[in-house]
Amino acid sequence: MSAAPPDNDVLWARGIVKSHHGTPALRGISIGVREGEVLAVTGPRGSGKSTLLGCLSAQLPVDDGEVWFNSAPVHTLTRAGRERLRRDRFGFVGSEPHLVPELTARENVALPLLLAGAGNKAAYTAADEWLERLDVGDFARQRPDRLVQSQRQRVAVARALAPLPPVVFADDPTAPLHREAAEQVLRILTSAARSHQLTLVLATHDPELVRFADRAVALVDGRLAAPAAPVPRGPAASGAPGASAVTATRR
Repeated sequence: MSAAPPDNDVLWARGIVKSHHGTPALRGISIGVREGEVLAVTGPRGSGKSTLLGCLSAQLPVDDGEVWFNSAPVHTLTRAGRERLRRDRFGFVGSEPHLVPELTARENVALPLLLAGAGNKAAYTAADEWLERLDVGDFARQRPDRLVQSQRQRVAVARALAPLPPVVFADDPTAPLHREAAEQVLRILTSAARSHQLTLVLATHDPELVRFADRAVALVDGRLAAPAAPVPRGPAASGAPGASAVTATRR
């Protein structure tokens, strides 16, 4: 039986291998993510970033190797177990928002809180606050088909953050946004993670956005290109004012 990961690693993977229809995507990746860390996973398109996030977040089962969350083995979970883990402990935002079309923006953001057992008042108060922080509060009662793509993406980010899950996975979350909006959304993501002690794993092919992270790893052809390096913290990575004002209850 393999040893559990180090105590300070909330996520830990060893030797993970994953293929898609016979094509290798990850070739023996080993990596640890510390609690409260903002980790950027960089690399060109097709390098394995999305697959790595999928394996770490229990969306994809690994073909070989181990994935641990808080010293519990993810790689041995059943499909139903992985679904419970994602629902109860992880937040996720991708390059496409995937909102529920029948619900308003406010209802979409409140939904994971309600499913976790929060009361209506707490869930909708948190939803309103996060929508305001993402500059889409004026569209809270609009359904997704009434929003432009960049607004839908901001709603998706608010939905991922509102329950304050221990770990948030963000797979190229700024892809639909222009540069100024992308930097604003990443500033909110990273400042929220730091102010609420959340762990954030961010995949991006844009090297300009790495400065928002504490540390970066690079993937090339499914392998780590170099040891993880700390990212110098500059003004762009600093927390936004009011980062701790949101009142949602962390799960």
